[in-house]
Amino acid sequence: MQESTVFVGLDVHRDCISVATLRGASQDCEDVRNWPHDLVKIRRLFERIGRGAVKVRACYEASGMGFGLCRMLREMGVDCIVAAPSLIPVRPGDRRKTDKRDASKLAHLLRAGELVAVSVPEPALERVRALTRCRETFSREVRSSRHHVVKFLALQGLAYREGRQWTQAHWRWLRAVKLEPPAQQALESYVALLDFKLSQLTRIDQQLEALAPKVDFADAIARARCLRGFDTVSAMTVAAEIGDVRRFGSPRQLMAFFGLAVSEHSSGGPDKHHRGPITKTGNARCRRLMVEAAWHYRHPPRTSRALQRRREGQSAAVVAHADRAQHRLYARYRRLSEKMLLTKVVVALARELTGFLWAVLRGEPQLLLARPR
Repeated sequence: MQESTVFVGLDVHRDCISVATLRGASQDCEDVRNWPHDLVKIRRLFERIGRGAVKVRACYEASGMGFGLCRMLREMGVDCIVAAPSLIPVRPGDRRKTDKRDASKLAHLLRAGELVAVSVPEPALERVRALTRCRETFSREVRSSRHHVVKFLALQGLAYREGRQWTQAHWRWLRAVKLEPPAQQALESYVALLDFKLSQLTRIDQQLEALAPKVDFADAIARARCLRGFDTVSAMTVAAEIGDVRRFGSPRQLMAFFGLAVSEHSSGGPDKHHRGPITKTGNARCRRLMVEAAWHYRHPPRTSRALQRRREGQSAAVVAHADRAQHRLYARYRRLSEKMLLTKVVVALARELTGFLWAVLRGEPQLLLARPR
């Protein structure tokens, strides 16, 4: 079977694609060349490659080029995967890197079965993900503009000392500040830019709120909102990044996807165990949201009016599961905060909260009713 299978490695860039073809058990790629990044020409190339072959398998690294090429090849009947770049084996002594060598290397690794594929989202999910990531970009931009305003005022010898920044009182103080020209014009420009970013952020939030009930995973979003620390935007962002949660067979796999798994270096004997910090090798967007949500669990368990509204219409099992999360994580916070730094405690809570989120997103009664270990 393998002798009639063609393995194709693709090194994809914006303007060109390096293609390496490996047939059967051959040791060397028979054809390695660069092609323009033109999907029509790549389609014709794979039609020629597939002649006389029982099966064609292809792969390329996940990058900013997206998944359009993979979808096109799958429509043609090509078994195409997108490989996780961080998990591609690297030889320590290999110091030569070219596009053609990378394509040839991918073809050999694909045949050896040493590549780990990432999940290719459906186009509809990818469009939702684009909006949630746009929202995150504007959130960073708002934070940056706030820093610009505060630092500019500090240069002018002004600082707000009557309470917390960016409250309504702080905004009134800020708009009442008067400087000598042209410093006043600079301040007005900084504030106008911040106002624009805030208006765009508000508009995106409204779009996400309107879109949430219409997406395919609306039920998962509604269940996730039952957890303390999650509302529509955060629940929608995490659900869009995860995609099909059923591909994670256990909570630990989802923790690893978020980069919340604990690193370990245990070698030299059964009594030598060393566990370090979290790996931070997963989805940074989800990891940040989980840590932000975990901060809510430093407070005693309670059900606010907003949380009660979010839980309306949900099953008793989901609500009970969310309540167990509050009690368990608060107790864990109290216990760990006596001997650890608060930031480390919250990261530990975020890791455990991921297990509760995994069960909520799956929505299976046997998982919701199971007692956490």
